[in-house]
Amino acid sequence: MSPSHIAGMRTTVRLRGELLELAKRKAAEQGRSLTALIEDAVRHELARPTTRKRIKIPVSKASGGALPGVDLIKTNLLEDELELSRRKS
Repeated sequence: MSPSHIAGMRTTVRLRGELLELAKRKAAEQGRSLTALIEDAVRHELARPTTRKRIKIPVSKASGGALPGVDLIKTNLLEDELELSRRKS
């Protein structure tokens, strides 16, 4: 491992004033450095799972089909005609 990885790297992080003050206070209360607090916070965030819990969507089990009087063939033909007219304009 290179020496820069052992010693750490310097970077600039911009925090809002009140957040920085809260972080400094928490680090002081715990007797550790602000760097250690930020490192732990970043590690904690990176360790969180990135996938969300799957939501099961209910599937209708109703039988049937089109309502009486609805002709699906005519409906499809009408949709085709509308699509053709959109492409022409």
